[in-house]
Amino acid sequence: MQENVLIIDDEKKMASLLARIIGLENYTVFQANTGREGLRILKTEEISVVLSDVKLPDCNGVELVKEIKKIRPQTEIINLTAFGSIADGVTAMRNGAFDYITKGDDNDKIIPLVSKAMEKAKLNARVIDLENRLIGNMSFESIIGKSRVIRDTIELARKVADTATTVLLLGETGTGKEVFAQAIHYEGARKLKPFVAVNCSGFSSELLESELFGYKAGAFTGATKDKRGLLDEANGGTIFLDEIGEMNLDMQAKLLRVLENQSYIRLGDTQTRQVNVRIIAATNRDLRTEAEAGRFRLDLFYRISVFSIELPPLYRRKEDIVPIATHYLKEFTAKVNKRNLSMDNDFARMLTEHPWKGNIRELKNVMERAVILAEGPVISPNLLPYEFHQQQVNNSDSWNLEDVEKQHIRKVLIYTKGNKTESSRLLGIGLTTLYRKIEAYGIDS
Repeated sequence: MQENVLIIDDEKKMASLLARIIGLENYTVFQANTGREGLRILKTEEISVVLSDVKLPDCNGVELVKEIKKIRPQTEIINLTAFGSIADGVTAMRNGAFDYITKGDDNDKIIPLVSKAMEKAKLNARVIDLENRLIGNMSFESIIGKSRVIRDTIELARKVADTATTVLLLGETGTGKEVFAQAIHYEGARKLKPFVAVNCSGFSSELLESELFGYKAGAFTGATKDKRGLLDEANGGTIFLDEIGEMNLDMQAKLLRVLENQSYIRLGDTQTRQVNVRIIAATNRDLRTEAEAGRFRLDLFYRISVFSIELPPLYRRKEDIVPIATHYLKEFTAKVNKRNLSMDNDFARMLTEHPWKGNIRELKNVMERAVILAEGPVISPNLLPYEFHQQQVNNSDSWNLEDVEKQHIRKVLIYTKGNKTESSRLLGIGLTTLYRKIEAYGIDS
């Protein structure tokens, strides 16, 4: 970050003196005589610290702080005044000023103050950079895939992202429901507020209630002090309720109250608390069927399904399988400090043909396993789990017994890296029989 300082003061002699003093500290100094001119410089130059007179020809320097922060939130502002007042000082700090000092009396404080403001500005810039990276990593752009079905799903999610509408994400396990929930949050108006994820199936009914709503000291044995709930933690932002279909009926009634009037009561408390949260829920169940069976409240179903989005399973987006696998290949290669790895054509083909009942989560696990086992620069089919090779046999178009047997033996040999003893064990035949069949079928082992 460049160490640039802007001085805004219509007293040219004072401005020039300050510029010389600050310039001797190796800061690059810009000067402006009016607030309007200062704002113009801020729009074109990377200014870290502004020293602004309070009384300017065209505006009040205290109010100018707000305008500067709109243009460059990371910039720190020091207000200078000939006649300081407590009221102006309070207003300046409330508007976001770094400090408010009197001219002349505080000249010896200028350089240390500018130095501190510069450090704060650098920290501000780093925080904003990290926030932007986080938002970028969690946005819809981070979702891999060019298939029509995933593009349509993303487009639907984009439309609801900038609203406060409750969203219900539907889909099989492992289809990326939390990834979509994060993208909806980080591309919406609440992106700088908390995103809190809760797996409803990971808690007992009693524990889920205390985690969501918090509790007062003495609410139950062991509750020695007040505890904030996750709704409090998510206040102003989004709470993601994964596997909401696992929530019991009593908890569903309490969640309904949150949805209806943004209020709840902590365990052991009598006082109603207000909260401002957006709720995104997810499930792999058919909640309408669950409601008809009496296992899910129908009124809650209607409240959370205002905007439903169904995420496609991986087998419906086959053209995305290899790009997703490539992403995880790079990620896990970096994690285990291996050289760059690539997939051979057979490996990629077998990935594409696999049914992926565990969806993206299963693909991620398969790629991590392959990277760990890889010994050379190319990942080949022998690094895939056994069920992949069995699937190839099951998918064979040939009905001829010898063809099926030949293909199966070849896949097992690939899987065991040519280990005949292990192959014979997996095949359930004697080692001598295996050698005879390899010779008879002309299998290159």
